[in-house]
Amino acid sequence: MIKAAEQAYKTEFTPRDRELLQSYFHLADSMADLIGPHCEVVIHSLESFEQSVVKIVNGHHTGRKVGSPITDLGLKMLRQYEQTGEVTPKSYFSNNKGGEMLKSSTCILQGENGRPIGMFCVNMNLSYPFPEIIKTLMPDTSQHHSFDMTENFSASAGDVVEQALTHAIAEVEADDSVNLKGRNKAITKVLFDNGIFELKEATNIVANHLSITKHAVYKYIREFKS
Repeated sequence: MIKAAEQAYKTEFTPRDRELLQSYFHLADSMADLIGPHCEVVIHSLESFEQSVVKIVNGHHTGRKVGSPITDLGLKMLRQYEQTGEVTPKSYFSNNKGGEMLKSSTCILQGENGRPIGMFCVNMNLSYPFPEIIKTLMPDTSQHHSFDMTENFSASAGDVVEQALTHAIAEVEADDSVNLKGRNKAITKVLFDNGIFELKEATNIVANHLSITKHAVYKYIREFKS
């Protein structure tokens, strides 16, 4: 079946195709790190069905490694995608050789001219005790730094700047070493260090909120860069 399918779907990869496929490797690592050790993340290359696995994290859940072949379900999904342009279902349940239940999701990766060049697959092993799975998704209360990160989820760039400015002001006002004269520059420095001025609206918003001119903000930024 694999050989027949290969004749139907075999495509010559360009250097750009291989580059695009490899660009997903870091995403696979990040997703596995986010979900935890109970999650397997796999990238298949459609350049060779017999050795399609080119990236795998936590492969012990299915016993696969780099160089393993595509699955029969993967071939079926690829055929469906070629015929309809979609992969359904978006997520599904299956069992590995040990009988453990997996919840999986697969998407097609496209290369040049929109041709399918790979598959990005996520397999969550649900056979472990649920509290053990949840534990990997929760912060470690014994490590204080787990709660130190803040992130502003906003619908507009202006909201991101406003929230970042609020945090910067609070940080500077809590620092007794910063006097009133150096307050605005210190606030601007916090925002600069956090990359906020990469947003186009940042300079105007900061200047208006701190009641200083845009030129003053630009002057601070030039000093920080130098």
